[in-house]
Amino acid sequence: MNNSPSTGASCGCPGHAAAPLTRRGLLKAGATGFGWTALAALIQDPAFAASPALPKPHFTPRARSVIFLFMDGGVSHVDTFDPKPELTRRDGQPSTVNPGRKWVKSPWKFSQYGESGMWVSELFPHIASCADDLTVIRSMKADLPIHSTGNLFLHTGHNLAGRPSLGSWISYGLGTENANLPGYVVLGFGHLPPGGSEVFASGFLPALHEPTMIRAEGRPLENIAPADPLPLQNAKLDLFAAQDADFSARLAGNEAVESAIRNYELAARMQMLVPDVLDEAHESKPIRDLYGLDDPDLHTRLYAKQCLRARRLVESGVRFVQVNCPPGRGSGVWDQHDALKKEHEKNARHTDRAIAALIKDLKQRGLLESTLIVWAGEFGRTPHAPKPDGRDHHTEGFTVFLAGGGVKGGTVYGATDEFGVNAVENVCDMHDLHATILHLAGLDHERLTYRYSGRDFRLTDVHGNVIKGVLA
Repeated sequence: MNNSPSTGASCGCPGHAAAPLTRRGLLKAGATGFGWTALAALIQDPAFAASPALPKPHFTPRARSVIFLFMDGGVSHVDTFDPKPELTRRDGQPSTVNPGRKWVKSPWKFSQYGESGMWVSELFPHIASCADDLTVIRSMKADLPIHSTGNLFLHTGHNLAGRPSLGSWISYGLGTENANLPGYVVLGFGHLPPGGSEVFASGFLPALHEPTMIRAEGRPLENIAPADPLPLQNAKLDLFAAQDADFSARLAGNEAVESAIRNYELAARMQMLVPDVLDEAHESKPIRDLYGLDDPDLHTRLYAKQCLRARRLVESGVRFVQVNCPPGRGSGVWDQHDALKKEHEKNARHTDRAIAALIKDLKQRGLLESTLIVWAGEFGRTPHAPKPDGRDHHTEGFTVFLAGGGVKGGTVYGATDEFGVNAVENVCDMHDLHATILHLAGLDHERLTYRYSGRDFRLTDVHGNVIKGVLA
């Protein structure tokens, strides 16, 4: 028989958490509660009752917020930001690197834009007008040419599900500047890319860093409007807060319970602010026209709405906002193994105008310097193909671009070979890109760690170097 004193009640039921005797419980039970009375008096003093401080960056950040424009499916680099005259000269000839395939020229013309003379194809006339604000990295490499693992690798730095996403790491590292809004928001269209919800998830980080998903069409978020009159809802919330506080105290600050409580409290606060932040009705006509909020095409209009919401969210203190593409093929919107010209033009029509508007809008508000924009997909597309109107998955060399937030505008960094097959100059991988994004947000990718399952994890694992050539 065990005669040791009990530290908490347990019913032996599965999932039941034993409640240890806490310091507050001891103060309540001992000396007829005089200790608890003294503590209650101290808690009323702001010097003792102050909320925990937000996490601090490792060094002065260049970017206060990040907007990630996710181009799922794989945009063709040789048709957008990486012109290859040799492809035009060799169009239709057998590929020298892949037997049975032929070189495929770009069906779009390239021109130089801005004072920098940056080359951009006619697919993106609006983004091209922002050339001097862009930092184009032409030498990216990915890992596996598979959409699901590619999306996981782009978002989490790992090919397997279960790791925290980039947005969750930034939320964990910096918190949110607005207590009434989440630190991490995904603006989507009600569908998931290959890789599923794990692409955006917080993994083993506390659930507080899970993204809030906001839809483009219809009700943006479930239960965003209170179901009860405000006095009744406040009475319920006060009751729940008291119950939660007691339960949390009895479990001595169990992390899972604390995260759940904080999420419910945040949800209640969001009801007061989110509807206003997401409401574009108060925007001026020039801004509506700039983004294309009244465009006759539904997906162009909805993508414009999500880009405008991204600006409003970072303006309100959200740290990381991801904007997904309108729905297309199940394997990814930009996944054109065939119908390249038709589908890439459709996707560009949906996204080009709003992305350029986002850059210009942030700039005119003085927010571009403190907001890092990242435009990227999981990989690129082959310069060769078995038929002339399509391209396949390509990981050995492709393009992403950055804007604002401490990068050098009007810059092209790195290069692929004359056909666009392999990255050959200043080669970058996803770990380097992640290290650079964290660096611009004021976080050292080697110091931003989380202890889990007996070891310290980080977004870049044991890899990654900051791409110093793109920093302003």
